[in-house]
Amino acid sequence: MPDYSYLNVYIPRGTSREAARQLLTDHAEYGDWELDRLRLYPDGTRRVRLRRKIIRVVRTM
Repeated sequence: MPDYSYLNVYIPRGTSREAARQLLTDHAEYGDWELDRLRLYPDGTRRVRLRRKIIRVVRTM
């Protein structure tokens, strides 16, 4: 089972869908993050949890 590192992102209300999409796309492309969970609240705020695998180096000697 791989280990993951998590990043919580808060997107305030009033942020357009396009701006939120661009923010998450940038995290995915340049930080190798993937979407783990997205929660949309009734007031319009979004809480997003991103994850990426932790790569452990195995000693060969």
